[in-house]
Amino acid sequence: MKKKTISVVITCFNEKENILDMYKRIKSAFTKTNYSFEIIFVDNASTDDSYKTLKQLAQKDKAVVVIIMSRNFGSPQPSFIAGMQKATGKAVVLLHGDIQDPPELIPQFIKKWESGYDVVYGVRNKRRGYGFAYNFFYRAFYLVLAKLAYIPIPLNAGEFSLMDKRVVKELLEIDEYDYNVRCLRAFVGFKQIGVEYIRDARLKGRSTESFASGIWWAKTIILNFSFKPLAWISRIAFFVMLVSFGLLIFNIFLLLFRHDAPRGTPTIILSVLFLGGVQLFALSIIAEYIAKIFLEVKRRPKFIIKEMFNEKPKKT
Repeated sequence: MKKKTISVVITCFNEKENILDMYKRIKSAFTKTNYSFEIIFVDNASTDDSYKTLKQLAQKDKAVVVIIMSRNFGSPQPSFIAGMQKATGKAVVLLHGDIQDPPELIPQFIKKWESGYDVVYGVRNKRRGYGFAYNFFYRAFYLVLAKLAYIPIPLNAGEFSLMDKRVVKELLEIDEYDYNVRCLRAFVGFKQIGVEYIRDARLKGRSTESFASGIWWAKTIILNFSFKPLAWISRIAFFVMLVSFGLLIFNIFLLLFRHDAPRGTPTIILSVLFLGGVQLFALSIIAEYIAKIFLEVKRRPKFIIKEMFNEKPKKT
């Protein structure tokens, strides 16, 4: 009897040193299961020798599918979408090419899937290779997100997961430009469970992540899955109005009953600067949401595929 297939989608950017190690570790992981596999490497227009390594690997093993993007499309999110679109398995595993998320957890994910869960995601209870400050901000972000998001989003869970093909189908039906798998995975629902693990430090290659990019992603996720920043604007405006009114009454009182009350332009200038700062802050939040609308209405493709190796016909 032919084994059922599970697709493993791996996003890569300048991961030449990790490609073969990832391939070997995935193959080893599947020897502990009753499933066959296809490995889909999605290369986000790497500038190292990844293309050559991936092409040779695809020629050697027909179970390896390679997708080459026409240019670098920024985050790994478009690469995950491209891989999910081409996946033919009964379930799809998502992995980053830096091998910080251990492929050895795949058999454990499969057991949870077989027991009835549609989504099994990894929960990072510890991150190796990161300093105290980095780990603190990671945990703080997820706690803030849990408070602000209009849907429950698992804490400390990245893209590393196994999803049943019907979950993948629903994710691919979501046609939005500013895509985020980990949050949309929570949005579509189904029966989900987390598996705790320790995220390893990067052993080879150089990370393209930075603290600044982390802040940008945190802001993007919050804006995409929360309306509360907009609600805060009205609250801030109301608070400023009350404070301003109170100060106005207090100032009138001083002018009427105290001859030594402060007069002149400094107080006016400070008031104008304060109110101007509040207005600019409010406008900046509104502008962020307008920018999201601008991206969505243009309907540009999230990615463009330049070349593929070992593409398999999609099963219906």
